[in-house]
Amino acid sequence: MTDKYTIKHRLTGKVLYSGDDLRDADLRYADLRDANLSDADLRYADLRDADLRGANLRGANLRDANLRYADLRYANLRGANLRYAILYIGNIKVVPA
Repeated sequence: MTDKYTIKHRLTGKVLYSGDDLRDADLRYADLRDANLSDADLRYADLRDADLRGANLRGANLRDANLRYADLRYANLRGANLRYAILYIGNIKVVPA
């Protein structure tokens, strides 16, 4: 059986995480470009400096996640739970639906 998620460091390519449960995962500097994380449970995950450009986070639970300096350009956040998430607003580009 393979893990649902294998996530690599965006600069070194080293595997940061491999498994099925992303809750509370340390994903700093993760390469998640164009990843399908729809409905993923990312509560309390550390996504600082992660590359989430074009990622599908539709319906994802990002409650209390740290998204400071994460690149969220063109990410689909429709229906995502961002309650208490830490965001740096300068990295979000709003694209009309």
